[in-house]
Amino acid sequence: MNKIIKIGNKSIGDGYPCFVISEAGSNHDGSFSKALKLIDVAVAAKADAVKFQTFKAHKMYTEKAGLLDYIKTKKTIYQVVKEMEMPKEWVPKLANYCQKRGIIFISTPCDEESVDILDPYVPAFKIASYEMTHIPLLKYVAKKNKPIILSTGAANMNEVKKIVLELKKNGVKNLILMQCTASYPTELEDVNVKVIQTLKKTFKIPVGFSDHSREPDVAPMAAVAVGADIVEKHFTLSNKLPGPDHKFAVEPQELKYMIEKIRMTEKAMQRIILQF
Repeated sequence: MNKIIKIGNKSIGDGYPCFVISEAGSNHDGSFSKALKLIDVAVAAKADAVKFQTFKAHKMYTEKAGLLDYIKTKKTIYQVVKEMEMPKEWVPKLANYCQKRGIIFISTPCDEESVDILDPYVPAFKIASYEMTHIPLLKYVAKKNKPIILSTGAANMNEVKKIVLELKKNGVKNLILMQCTASYPTELEDVNVKVIQTLKKTFKIPVGFSDHSREPDVAPMAAVAVGADIVEKHFTLSNKLPGPDHKFAVEPQELKYMIEKIRMTEKAMQRIILQF
């Protein structure tokens, strides 16, 4: 049996229910009230955690960066990302609201300053695929001595092995890998959920699935069926809202449906002994 990891009051790993992260991301569109509504949606859907993103545009892109290629906009990448920033003043407020609502608060840091902002309020750190080879950031997160959930989108196995070894060298004892395809949205033929089994066999640690497909059921159910310990899914209040992540995210009823189907899939997989 692979390692069991605790995040908040939840155990993650073989033999435990799939840990569902509802990915609010930046779908608050700069509105605090919308961020609270996203938390409410995650609670109503019975997700285990709700995750946001903490970053500063100037630390990710130059102001001269070009246009986004997957949404219709005349704004540059920098301008779009700037509008998606989550003010640091929100972090304790959102964390406290999550605590009151009984859901785990997580946010993805994209720089060292964001790590420090989040540290008092999160039980674990989620690292995005695009930061997977950002060694200085990973080392900085490792110093916080908290579980790390690491997405592996666009990485090959040699890169994953290198990063896992680097994290172990820096004292990380509780690591969860996430199979992820870094395309938005991801076509079903590209989700590659069987990689979950490969990662589990190779590293003997919990492995999850970060899903960017549009469908609320097919890829998440397939991931659970092959042993995913975590399922992460982007969600939004409405696909009609502007912004880069709304269109491939599931809506509130779809998120609830997805989690219900995950629990049903788990029930269907309870026994390994033939019975009549």
